[in-house]
Amino acid sequence: MDALSKLLAERDWLMADGATGTNLFNMGLSSGEPPELWNVDQPDNIRKLYRGAVEAGSDIFLTNTFGGNASRLKLHNAQDRVHELNRIGASLGREIADASGRTVIVAGSVGPTGEIFEPMGSLTHALAVEMFHEQAEGLKAGGADVLWIETISAPEEYKAAAEAAKLAGMAWCGTMSFDTAGRTMMGLTSSALSELVEKLPNPPIAFGANCGVGASDLMRTVMGFLSTGTERPVIAKGNAGIPKYHDGHIHYDGTPDLMAEYAVLARDAGVRIIGGCCGTMPEHLKAMRAALESRPKGPRPSLDDIVAKLGPFSSASDGTGDDANAPRRERRGRRG
Repeated sequence: MDALSKLLAERDWLMADGATGTNLFNMGLSSGEPPELWNVDQPDNIRKLYRGAVEAGSDIFLTNTFGGNASRLKLHNAQDRVHELNRIGASLGREIADASGRTVIVAGSVGPTGEIFEPMGSLTHALAVEMFHEQAEGLKAGGADVLWIETISAPEEYKAAAEAAKLAGMAWCGTMSFDTAGRTMMGLTSSALSELVEKLPNPPIAFGANCGVGASDLMRTVMGFLSTGTERPVIAKGNAGIPKYHDGHIHYDGTPDLMAEYAVLARDAGVRIIGGCCGTMPEHLKAMRAALESRPKGPRPSLDDIVAKLGPFSSASDGTGDDANAPRRERRGRRG
């Protein structure tokens, strides 16, 4: 049994980490600069990123390898460094996890290729599997416990990443980003992902949603997963509020208190792995951990409960047809 499955068998919930990009920008990463190069060029900053999550109470943290596939790295003429950058990103994580004095899961982050699948685009299934497999082998060599496939929009890409995980002999988790009226950019609903996961030859340990619009929208999506009756652990990794453009920068308006409310709502809904995404800093994670440990488990929240505590949804429906009359929120920003 892999390390994550063992931990899930022992605990009712696990806390994942927060943002990678937001934290690195605060350390001086320039806009447009590939974060993965910092694994080699600024390793102490990557150690600081990982350590910040662990010290805030995370049981799982993601490696700084989100854009570490050949397609994304080619934009920076670094496509021949896939194995190196992923291996070092994972090995720095292994170092921090092993020094923590408790069981902490190093999750090898695997983001989308940025390419469109044929026939609309040029990406083939075989090429996508090849790129993901190359990245997975680097993460495996660096000591990652699991692959963490995230922010996927297309079912074809999810399937290709799953196949690559099997080729690498690694357990995996997989999340999609639902940010267009409760659907992914390619039109998938929460119920469609739940169905897709169960049809895979090698399904993930856990699946769910990350990023998107805000914590309330993400909660509605994970409620959609849970309403299908899935027995597979569900992941919620929501942004810290809504992005706002201010003084030339994107800022997320979610407070630690709001993220603490979100974490408790997610746990009470039945989510097993709870974390943050864009804008989520160590102070948010500390508040989330404290709330999860101190507040007794309550009943499963309703959509109205979510709106009351996290704010209204950005669209009237999540795409499944179950919530056509849900309160909506005007879009006040854009993803950053």
